[in-house]
Amino acid sequence: MTRIIKIFDTTLRDGEQSPGASMNVEEKLQVAKQLGRLGVDIIEAGFAISSAGDFEAIKRIGSEVEGPIICSLARAKEADIKRAWEALKDAPKKRIHTFHSTSDIHLKHQFRVSREEAIRISAEMVRLANGFVDDVEFSPMDATRTDLNYLLDVIDAVVEAGAKTVNIPDTVGYTMPEEFGRVIKAIKERIKDKAVISAHCHNDLGLAVANSLSAVLNGAGQVECTINGIGERAGNCSMEEVVMALRTRRDFYNADTNINTKEITRSSRLITKITGIPVQPNKAIVGANAFAHEAGIHQDGLLKEKTTYEIISPESIGLISAKLVLGKHSGRHAFKARLKELGYDLTQEEMESAFEKFKHLADQKKDIYDEDIETLVSEEISRIPEVYSLIDLTISGGINVKPSARLKLKVDDHIVEKEEHGDGPVDATYKAIAFITQTKSNLLKFEVKSITGGTDALGEVTVSLEEDGKTVRGHGADTDIIVASAKAYINALNKLSYIKKAKK
Repeated sequence: MTRIIKIFDTTLRDGEQSPGASMNVEEKLQVAKQLGRLGVDIIEAGFAISSAGDFEAIKRIGSEVEGPIICSLARAKEADIKRAWEALKDAPKKRIHTFHSTSDIHLKHQFRVSREEAIRISAEMVRLANGFVDDVEFSPMDATRTDLNYLLDVIDAVVEAGAKTVNIPDTVGYTMPEEFGRVIKAIKERIKDKAVISAHCHNDLGLAVANSLSAVLNGAGQVECTINGIGERAGNCSMEEVVMALRTRRDFYNADTNINTKEITRSSRLITKITGIPVQPNKAIVGANAFAHEAGIHQDGLLKEKTTYEIISPESIGLISAKLVLGKHSGRHAFKARLKELGYDLTQEEMESAFEKFKHLADQKKDIYDEDIETLVSEEISRIPEVYSLIDLTISGGINVKPSARLKLKVDDHIVEKEEHGDGPVDATYKAIAFITQTKSNLLKFEVKSITGGTDALGEVTVSLEEDGKTVRGHGADTDIIVASAKAYINALNKLSYIKKAKK
Protein backbone atom coordinates (compact mmCIF):
# COMPACT_ATOMS: atom_id res chain seq x y z
CA MET A 1 0.00 0.00 0.00
CA THR A 2 1.41 3.39 -1.08
CA ARG A 3 2.33 5.70 1.82
CA ILE A 4 1.31 9.34 1.55
CA ILE A 5 4.19 11.66 2.46
CA LYS A 6 3.13 15.03 3.86
CA ILE A 7 4.55 18.09 2.11
CA PHE A 8 5.48 20.87 4.53
CA ASP A 9 6.10 23.96 2.40
CA THR A 10 8.41 26.55 3.95
CA THR A 11 8.74 28.88 0.94
CA LEU A 12 7.21 31.71 2.96
CA ARG A 13 9.57 31.22 5.90
CA ASP A 14 12.86 29.50 5.05
CA GLY A 15 12.54 30.32 1.35
CA GLU A 16 12.00 33.99 2.11
CA GLN A 17 15.36 34.03 3.89
CA SER A 18 17.07 34.01 0.47
CA PRO A 19 18.87 37.36 0.16
CA GLY A 20 16.54 39.83 -1.54
CA ALA A 21 13.57 37.43 -1.56
CA SER A 22 11.51 39.11 1.16
CA MET A 23 7.81 39.47 0.36
CA ASN A 24 5.18 41.88 1.58
CA VAL A 25 1.94 40.66 3.14
CA GLU A 26 -0.08 40.73 -0.09
CA GLU A 27 2.61 38.79 -1.95
CA LYS A 28 2.75 36.19 0.83
CA LEU A 29 -1.01 35.81 0.71
CA GLN A 30 -0.87 35.37 -3.07
CA VAL A 31 1.75 32.62 -2.72
CA ALA A 32 -0.17 30.91 0.10
CA LYS A 33 -3.32 30.73 -2.01
CA GLN A 34 -1.33 29.13 -4.81
CA LEU A 35 0.18 26.66 -2.34
CA GLY A 36 -3.39 25.76 -1.38
CA ARG A 37 -4.21 25.05 -5.03
CA LEU A 38 -0.99 23.06 -5.29
CA GLY A 39 -2.21 20.86 -2.45
CA VAL A 40 0.57 21.15 0.11
CA ASP A 41 -0.35 19.68 3.50
CA ILE A 42 1.27 22.33 5.70
CA ILE A 43 2.23 25.95 4.96
CA GLU A 44 4.87 27.43 7.23
CA ALA A 45 3.57 30.96 6.80
CA GLY A 46 6.33 32.75 8.69
CA PHE A 47 8.06 33.42 11.98
CA ALA A 48 5.45 35.34 13.99
CA ILE A 49 7.73 37.08 16.46
CA SER A 50 10.30 38.16 13.85
CA SER A 51 8.33 41.14 12.51
CA ALA A 52 4.94 42.81 12.40
CA GLY A 53 4.74 41.90 8.71
CA ASP A 54 5.29 38.21 9.37
CA PHE A 55 2.69 38.27 12.15
CA GLU A 56 0.09 39.90 9.90
CA ALA A 57 0.89 37.53 7.03
CA ILE A 58 0.42 34.43 9.22
CA LYS A 59 -2.82 35.83 10.61
CA ARG A 60 -4.28 36.63 7.19
CA ILE A 61 -3.14 33.36 5.63
CA GLY A 62 -4.73 31.47 8.51
CA SER A 63 -8.02 33.29 7.97
CA GLU A 64 -8.10 33.38 4.15
CA VAL A 65 -6.40 30.21 2.87
CA GLU A 66 -8.42 27.02 3.00
CA GLY A 67 -7.09 23.48 2.97
CA PRO A 68 -3.54 23.29 4.38
CA ILE A 69 -2.54 23.41 8.03
CA ILE A 70 -1.07 26.87 8.72
CA CYS A 71 2.12 26.88 10.77
CA SER A 72 4.26 29.48 12.50
CA LEU A 73 7.87 28.99 13.51
CA ALA A 74 8.83 29.81 17.11
CA ARG A 75 12.06 29.47 19.03
CA ALA A 76 11.88 27.40 22.20
CA LYS A 77 11.00 30.55 24.10
CA GLU A 78 7.78 31.45 25.87
CA ALA A 79 7.39 34.81 24.11
CA ASP A 80 7.86 33.21 20.68
CA ILE A 81 5.28 30.51 21.30
CA LYS A 82 2.68 32.94 22.65
CA ARG A 83 3.23 35.23 19.67
CA ALA A 84 2.80 32.28 17.29
CA TRP A 85 -0.47 31.40 19.00
CA GLU A 86 -1.73 34.97 18.67
CA ALA A 87 -1.05 34.86 14.92
CA LEU A 88 -2.59 31.42 14.43
CA LYS A 89 -5.59 31.40 16.77
CA ASP A 90 -8.18 32.21 14.07
CA ALA A 91 -6.90 29.55 11.64
CA PRO A 92 -9.16 26.46 11.38
CA LYS A 93 -6.09 24.18 11.18
CA LYS A 94 -2.94 25.35 12.93
CA ARG A 95 0.48 24.16 14.02
CA ILE A 96 3.25 25.65 16.15
CA HIS A 97 6.75 24.62 15.05
CA THR A 98 9.30 25.19 17.79
CA PHE A 99 13.01 24.45 17.77
CA HIS A 100 16.18 24.36 19.84
CA SER A 101 19.73 23.48 18.81
CA THR A 102 21.16 20.14 19.91
CA SER A 103 24.64 19.87 18.38
CA ASP A 104 27.54 20.43 20.77
CA ILE A 105 28.97 23.12 18.50
CA HIS A 106 25.70 25.12 18.73
CA LEU A 107 25.13 24.47 22.44
CA LYS A 108 28.67 25.51 23.34
CA HIS A 109 29.25 28.49 21.06
CA GLN A 110 25.79 29.92 20.34
CA PHE A 111 23.39 28.94 23.11
CA ARG A 112 25.95 28.34 25.87
CA VAL A 113 23.81 25.79 27.67
CA SER A 114 24.41 22.17 28.66
CA ARG A 115 22.85 19.17 26.96
CA GLU A 116 20.63 18.60 29.98
CA GLU A 117 19.42 22.21 29.92
CA ALA A 118 18.64 21.99 26.20
CA ILE A 119 16.47 18.89 26.74
CA ARG A 120 14.64 20.55 29.64
CA ILE A 121 13.91 23.75 27.70
CA SER A 122 12.80 21.81 24.60
CA ALA A 123 10.34 19.62 26.51
CA GLU A 124 8.96 22.56 28.52
CA MET A 125 8.32 24.64 25.40
CA VAL A 126 6.63 21.74 23.61
CA ARG A 127 4.32 21.38 26.62
CA LEU A 128 3.63 25.12 26.55
CA ALA A 129 2.80 25.01 22.82
CA ASN A 130 0.55 22.02 23.44
CA GLY A 131 -1.49 24.18 25.77
CA PHE A 132 -2.40 26.39 22.80
CA VAL A 133 -2.68 23.93 19.87
CA ASP A 134 -3.01 20.18 19.53
CA ASP A 135 -0.50 20.04 16.65
CA VAL A 136 3.07 20.77 17.73
CA GLU A 137 6.23 20.14 15.73
CA PHE A 138 9.71 20.17 17.25
CA SER A 139 13.05 20.50 15.48
CA PRO A 140 16.44 19.72 17.06
CA MET A 141 18.42 22.28 15.06
CA ASP A 142 21.71 21.06 13.55
CA ALA A 143 20.50 17.49 14.14
CA THR A 144 22.89 15.97 11.61
CA ARG A 145 25.92 17.19 13.60
CA THR A 146 24.40 16.02 16.89
CA ASP A 147 25.59 12.93 18.76
CA LEU A 148 23.01 10.28 17.79
CA ASN A 149 22.42 8.92 21.30
CA TYR A 150 21.82 12.41 22.64
CA LEU A 151 19.58 13.23 19.67
CA LEU A 152 17.45 10.18 20.48
CA ASP A 153 17.17 11.33 24.12
CA VAL A 154 15.97 14.78 22.97
CA ILE A 155 13.41 13.21 20.66
CA ASP A 156 12.15 10.92 23.44
CA ALA A 157 11.65 13.96 25.70
CA VAL A 158 9.76 16.12 23.19
CA VAL A 159 7.55 13.25 22.02
CA GLU A 160 6.67 12.49 25.64
CA ALA A 161 5.91 16.22 26.07
CA GLY A 162 3.40 16.07 23.22
CA ALA A 163 5.18 16.75 19.90
CA LYS A 164 3.23 15.07 17.11
CA THR A 165 5.92 15.72 14.49
CA VAL A 166 9.67 15.51 15.01
CA ASN A 167 11.58 17.28 12.27
CA ILE A 168 15.23 16.37 11.66
CA PRO A 169 17.00 19.38 10.14
CA ASP A 170 20.21 19.12 8.17
CA THR A 171 20.65 22.78 9.04
CA VAL A 172 23.98 23.35 7.32
CA GLY A 173 23.63 20.83 4.50
CA TYR A 174 26.30 18.57 5.98
CA THR A 175 24.94 15.02 5.82
CA MET A 176 25.12 12.34 3.13
CA PRO A 177 22.11 10.30 1.92
CA GLU A 178 23.23 6.96 3.42
CA GLU A 179 24.23 8.65 6.67
CA PHE A 180 20.97 10.59 6.95
CA GLY A 181 19.02 7.45 6.19
CA ARG A 182 20.67 5.68 9.12
CA VAL A 183 19.73 8.54 11.45
CA ILE A 184 16.08 8.48 10.33
CA LYS A 185 15.98 4.69 10.66
CA ALA A 186 17.36 4.86 14.22
CA ILE A 187 14.73 7.46 15.17
CA LYS A 188 11.96 5.37 13.61
CA GLU A 189 13.06 2.29 15.55
CA ARG A 190 13.14 4.37 18.74
CA ILE A 191 9.77 6.16 18.57
CA LYS A 192 7.85 3.79 16.27
CA ASP A 193 4.58 5.55 15.35
CA LYS A 194 4.40 7.89 18.35
CA ALA A 195 5.15 10.89 16.08
CA VAL A 196 5.65 11.68 12.40
CA ILE A 197 9.30 11.95 11.41
CA SER A 198 10.08 14.86 9.08
CA ALA A 199 13.15 15.77 7.02
CA HIS A 200 14.34 19.36 6.50
CA CYS A 201 17.42 19.40 4.27
CA HIS A 202 19.59 22.24 3.02
CA ASN A 203 21.43 22.10 -0.28
CA ASP A 204 24.94 23.27 0.59
CA LEU A 205 26.47 20.13 -0.97
CA GLY A 206 23.74 19.73 -3.58
CA LEU A 207 22.16 16.80 -1.72
CA ALA A 208 18.97 18.23 -0.21
CA VAL A 209 16.62 16.23 -2.45
CA ALA A 210 18.72 13.05 -2.24
CA ASN A 211 18.84 13.30 1.56
CA SER A 212 15.08 13.90 1.78
CA LEU A 213 14.36 10.87 -0.41
CA SER A 214 16.71 8.77 1.73
CA ALA A 215 14.68 9.89 4.75
CA VAL A 216 11.47 8.72 3.07
CA LEU A 217 13.03 5.31 2.36
CA ASN A 218 13.87 4.98 6.04
CA GLY A 219 10.55 5.94 7.58
CA ALA A 220 10.06 9.71 7.31
CA GLY A 221 6.42 10.68 6.76
CA GLN A 222 6.94 14.38 6.00
CA VAL A 223 9.35 16.38 3.82
CA GLU A 224 10.01 20.10 4.32
CA CYS A 225 10.77 21.92 1.10
CA THR A 226 10.38 25.11 -0.95
CA ILE A 227 9.20 26.04 -4.44
CA ASN A 228 12.19 26.19 -6.82
CA GLY A 229 14.38 25.10 -3.89
CA ILE A 230 14.86 28.70 -2.73
CA GLY A 231 16.25 29.39 0.72
CA GLU A 232 19.24 30.85 2.49
CA ARG A 233 22.72 29.99 1.24
CA ALA A 234 22.37 27.22 -1.39
CA GLY A 235 18.68 26.79 -0.71
CA ASN A 236 16.36 24.06 0.54
CA CYS A 237 15.03 20.77 -0.75
CA SER A 238 13.20 21.54 -3.99
CA MET A 239 9.49 20.76 -3.66
CA GLU A 240 8.94 20.00 -7.33
CA GLU A 241 11.93 17.64 -7.51
CA VAL A 242 11.08 15.56 -4.44
CA VAL A 243 7.39 15.39 -5.39
CA MET A 244 8.05 14.29 -8.97
CA ALA A 245 10.70 11.79 -7.85
CA LEU A 246 8.12 10.13 -5.59
CA ARG A 247 5.40 10.31 -8.26
CA THR A 248 7.62 9.01 -11.08
CA ARG A 249 9.28 6.27 -9.00
CA ARG A 250 6.32 5.26 -6.88
CA ASP A 251 7.33 1.68 -7.70
CA PHE A 252 10.66 2.20 -5.90
CA TYR A 253 9.64 4.37 -2.93
CA ASN A 254 6.15 2.90 -2.45
CA ALA A 255 5.22 6.48 -1.53
CA ASP A 256 3.47 9.48 -3.06
CA THR A 257 2.11 12.91 -2.04
CA ASN A 258 -1.20 14.78 -2.22
CA ILE A 259 0.31 17.40 -4.54
CA ASN A 260 -1.67 18.45 -7.63
CA THR A 261 1.35 18.33 -9.94
CA LYS A 262 -0.43 20.26 -12.69
CA GLU A 263 0.02 23.36 -10.50
CA ILE A 264 3.82 22.97 -10.26
CA THR A 265 4.75 25.15 -13.24
CA ARG A 266 2.41 27.96 -12.21
CA SER A 267 3.75 27.84 -8.65
CA SER A 268 7.33 28.00 -9.89
CA ARG A 269 6.64 30.98 -12.15
CA LEU A 270 4.80 32.83 -9.40
CA ILE A 271 7.76 32.51 -7.03
CA THR A 272 10.16 33.68 -9.74
CA LYS A 273 7.93 36.66 -10.52
CA ILE A 274 7.52 37.74 -6.89
CA THR A 275 11.08 37.15 -5.65
CA GLY A 276 12.90 37.98 -8.87
CA ILE A 277 15.06 34.88 -8.39
CA PRO A 278 15.33 33.16 -11.79
CA VAL A 279 15.31 29.40 -12.27
CA GLN A 280 18.44 28.07 -13.95
CA PRO A 281 17.58 26.77 -17.45
CA ASN A 282 18.78 23.23 -16.75
CA LYS A 283 17.05 22.86 -13.37
CA ALA A 284 15.11 19.62 -13.02
CA ILE A 285 11.32 19.78 -13.53
CA VAL A 286 10.84 23.57 -13.87
CA GLY A 287 13.90 24.73 -15.80
CA ALA A 288 13.36 26.17 -19.29
CA ASN A 289 15.36 23.29 -20.78
CA ALA A 290 13.85 20.52 -18.64
CA PHE A 291 11.75 19.30 -21.57
CA ALA A 292 13.90 20.61 -24.43
CA HIS A 293 15.56 18.07 -26.74
CA GLU A 294 18.25 19.12 -29.19
CA ALA A 295 20.20 15.92 -29.95
CA GLY A 296 19.05 14.36 -33.22
CA ILE A 297 18.80 10.86 -31.80
CA HIS A 298 16.62 12.14 -28.96
CA GLN A 299 14.36 14.06 -31.33
CA ASP A 300 14.01 10.99 -33.53
CA GLY A 301 13.00 8.86 -30.55
CA LEU A 302 10.50 11.42 -29.27
CA LEU A 303 8.79 11.67 -32.63
CA LYS A 304 8.31 7.91 -32.62
CA GLU A 305 7.40 7.47 -28.94
CA LYS A 306 7.63 10.16 -26.23
CA THR A 307 8.58 7.73 -23.47
CA THR A 308 11.87 6.98 -25.25
CA TYR A 309 13.38 10.13 -23.75
CA GLU A 310 10.70 11.63 -21.47
CA ILE A 311 10.12 10.08 -18.05
CA ILE A 312 7.70 12.90 -17.11
CA SER A 313 5.16 14.43 -19.46
CA PRO A 314 5.21 18.24 -19.61
CA GLU A 315 1.42 18.22 -19.16
CA SER A 316 1.73 16.41 -15.81
CA ILE A 317 3.35 19.49 -14.24
CA GLY A 318 1.02 21.98 -15.93
CA LEU A 319 3.43 22.91 -18.72
CA ILE A 320 1.15 23.59 -21.67
CA SER A 321 1.42 25.86 -24.66
CA ALA A 322 0.20 29.38 -24.07
CA LYS A 323 -3.18 29.87 -25.68
CA LEU A 324 -4.95 32.94 -26.96
CA VAL A 325 -7.96 33.66 -24.79
CA LEU A 326 -8.77 37.36 -24.90
CA GLY A 327 -8.41 40.41 -27.09
CA LYS A 328 -9.18 44.12 -27.30
CA HIS A 329 -12.91 43.49 -27.75
CA SER A 330 -13.25 41.27 -24.68
CA GLY A 331 -15.39 42.58 -21.83
CA ARG A 332 -15.21 42.42 -18.05
CA HIS A 333 -17.17 39.17 -17.77
CA ALA A 334 -14.82 37.29 -20.11
CA PHE A 335 -11.79 38.77 -18.35
CA LYS A 336 -13.14 37.86 -14.91
CA ALA A 337 -14.00 34.32 -16.05
CA ARG A 338 -10.48 33.79 -17.39
CA LEU A 339 -8.98 35.07 -14.13
CA LYS A 340 -11.07 32.51 -12.26
CA GLU A 341 -9.84 29.73 -14.59
CA LEU A 342 -6.27 30.86 -13.86
CA GLY A 343 -6.95 30.62 -10.12
CA TYR A 344 -7.19 34.31 -9.21
CA ASP A 345 -9.82 35.70 -6.85
CA LEU A 346 -9.54 39.50 -6.96
CA THR A 347 -11.42 42.16 -5.05
CA GLN A 348 -13.66 44.41 -7.13
CA GLU A 349 -11.11 47.24 -6.92
CA GLU A 350 -8.24 44.96 -7.98
CA MET A 351 -10.35 43.52 -10.81
CA GLU A 352 -11.21 46.96 -12.18
CA SER A 353 -7.60 48.11 -12.06
CA ALA A 354 -6.33 44.88 -13.69
CA PHE A 355 -9.04 45.13 -16.39
CA GLU A 356 -7.97 48.67 -17.27
CA LYS A 357 -4.36 47.50 -17.59
CA PHE A 358 -5.54 44.60 -19.75
CA LYS A 359 -7.46 46.90 -22.11
CA HIS A 360 -4.43 49.17 -22.38
CA LEU A 361 -2.25 46.16 -23.21
CA ALA A 362 -4.79 44.85 -25.73
CA ASP A 363 -4.54 48.15 -27.61
CA GLN A 364 -0.78 47.66 -27.86
CA LYS A 365 -0.47 43.99 -28.83
CA LYS A 366 -2.58 41.73 -30.98
CA ASP A 367 -2.44 38.47 -29.02
CA ILE A 368 -3.03 38.32 -25.26
CA TYR A 369 -1.75 35.15 -23.61
CA ASP A 370 -2.29 33.69 -20.15
CA GLU A 371 1.26 34.68 -19.19
CA ASP A 372 0.48 38.31 -20.08
CA ILE A 373 -2.64 38.26 -17.90
CA GLU A 374 -0.81 36.59 -14.99
CA THR A 375 1.88 39.29 -15.12
CA LEU A 376 -0.69 42.10 -15.00
CA VAL A 377 -2.62 40.47 -12.17
CA SER A 378 0.53 39.72 -10.14
CA GLU A 379 1.47 43.39 -10.38
CA GLU A 380 -1.98 44.38 -9.16
CA ILE A 381 -2.15 41.93 -6.24
CA SER A 382 1.34 42.74 -4.95
CA ARG A 383 0.85 46.50 -5.24
CA ILE A 384 1.86 48.58 -2.23
CA PRO A 385 0.99 52.21 -1.39
CA GLU A 386 2.55 54.43 -4.05
CA VAL A 387 4.60 57.43 -3.04
CA TYR A 388 5.87 57.67 -6.63
CA SER A 389 3.91 56.89 -9.79
CA LEU A 390 4.84 57.23 -13.46
CA ILE A 391 2.76 59.76 -15.40
CA ASP A 392 4.68 60.13 -18.67
CA LEU A 393 8.02 59.24 -20.25
CA THR A 394 9.50 60.52 -23.51
CA ILE A 395 12.76 59.15 -24.89
CA SER A 396 14.92 60.67 -27.62
CA GLY A 397 18.31 59.87 -29.07
CA GLY A 398 20.10 58.16 -31.93
CA ILE A 399 23.43 56.79 -33.12
CA ASN A 400 25.11 60.19 -32.94
CA VAL A 401 22.79 61.78 -30.36
CA LYS A 402 23.22 61.20 -26.62
CA PRO A 403 20.01 59.58 -25.35
CA SER A 404 17.74 61.67 -23.13
CA ALA A 405 14.67 60.97 -21.06
CA ARG A 406 11.97 63.47 -20.11
CA LEU A 407 10.13 62.05 -17.14
CA LYS A 408 6.91 63.15 -15.48
CA LEU A 409 6.46 61.65 -12.03
CA LYS A 410 3.77 62.02 -9.39
CA VAL A 411 5.35 62.41 -5.95
CA ASP A 412 2.63 62.19 -3.32
CA ASP A 413 0.19 64.79 -4.69
CA HIS A 414 2.66 66.79 -6.80
CA ILE A 415 3.65 66.35 -10.46
CA VAL A 416 7.40 66.77 -11.08
CA GLU A 417 9.19 66.80 -14.45
CA LYS A 418 12.87 66.27 -15.19
CA GLU A 419 15.00 65.68 -18.28
CA GLU A 420 18.32 63.83 -18.07
CA HIS A 421 20.90 62.47 -20.51
CA GLY A 422 22.59 59.11 -20.14
CA ASP A 423 24.67 56.41 -21.80
CA GLY A 424 21.42 54.82 -22.96
CA PRO A 425 17.67 55.40 -22.64
CA VAL A 426 17.39 53.32 -19.46
CA ASP A 427 20.36 55.09 -17.89
CA ALA A 428 18.84 58.49 -18.74
CA THR A 429 15.46 57.42 -17.34
CA TYR A 430 17.00 56.16 -14.11
CA LYS A 431 18.99 59.36 -13.66
CA ALA A 432 15.77 61.38 -13.99
CA ILE A 433 13.99 59.16 -11.46
CA ALA A 434 16.92 59.34 -9.04
CA PHE A 435 17.01 63.15 -9.29
CA ILE A 436 13.27 63.57 -8.66
CA THR A 437 13.07 61.06 -5.81
CA GLN A 438 16.44 62.03 -4.29
CA THR A 439 17.08 58.35 -3.66
CA LYS A 440 20.28 57.19 -1.98
CA SER A 441 19.79 53.59 -3.08
CA ASN A 442 22.20 51.61 -5.20
CA LEU A 443 21.11 49.62 -8.26
CA LEU A 444 22.45 46.09 -7.76
CA LYS A 445 20.85 44.18 -10.62
CA PHE A 446 18.89 44.85 -13.80
CA GLU A 447 17.16 41.98 -15.63
CA VAL A 448 14.98 41.95 -18.72
CA LYS A 449 12.91 39.10 -20.14
CA SER A 450 10.10 38.58 -22.60
CA ILE A 451 6.86 37.18 -21.19
CA THR A 452 5.66 35.77 -24.51
CA GLY A 453 6.97 35.63 -28.08
CA GLY A 454 6.85 38.21 -30.84
CA THR A 455 8.08 41.75 -31.26
CA ASP A 456 4.99 43.01 -29.41
CA ALA A 457 5.73 40.80 -26.40
CA LEU A 458 5.11 42.08 -22.91
CA GLY A 459 8.56 42.75 -21.50
CA GLU A 460 9.21 42.29 -17.79
CA VAL A 461 12.01 44.09 -15.98
CA THR A 462 13.29 43.20 -12.52
CA VAL A 463 15.68 45.40 -10.55
CA SER A 464 17.36 45.03 -7.19
CA LEU A 465 18.00 48.12 -5.08
CA GLU A 466 19.96 48.37 -1.85
CA GLU A 467 19.69 51.13 0.73
CA ASP A 468 20.83 51.12 4.37
CA GLY A 469 21.54 47.40 4.19
CA LYS A 470 18.04 46.53 2.95
CA THR A 471 17.65 44.90 -0.47
CA VAL A 472 14.35 45.03 -2.38
CA ARG A 473 13.24 43.85 -5.81
CA GLY A 474 11.07 45.90 -8.12
CA HIS A 475 9.06 44.65 -11.09
CA GLY A 476 7.61 46.38 -14.11
CA ALA A 477 5.93 45.13 -17.27
CA ASP A 478 5.06 46.88 -20.51
CA THR A 479 5.33 46.34 -24.26
CA ASP A 480 7.84 49.23 -24.18
CA ILE A 481 10.91 47.94 -22.37
CA ILE A 482 12.00 51.46 -21.33
CA VAL A 483 8.62 52.08 -19.69
CA ALA A 484 8.87 48.64 -18.01
CA SER A 485 12.31 49.63 -16.72
CA ALA A 486 10.96 52.86 -15.25
CA LYS A 487 8.06 51.00 -13.60
CA ALA A 488 10.44 48.46 -12.06
CA TYR A 489 12.71 51.13 -10.57
CA ILE A 490 9.73 53.11 -9.22
CA ASN A 491 8.19 49.94 -7.77
CA ALA A 492 11.42 49.21 -5.88
CA LEU A 493 11.57 52.79 -4.55
CA ASN A 494 7.98 52.49 -3.34
CA LYS A 495 8.92 49.30 -1.50
CA LEU A 496 11.85 51.03 0.19
CA SER A 497 9.57 53.90 1.19
CA TYR A 498 7.01 51.41 2.55
CA ILE A 499 9.69 49.65 4.62
CA LYS A 500 10.94 52.94 6.07
CA LYS A 501 7.43 53.98 7.12
CA ALA A 502 6.76 50.56 8.67
CA LYS A 503 9.83 50.95 10.89
CA LYS A 504 8.65 54.27 12.29
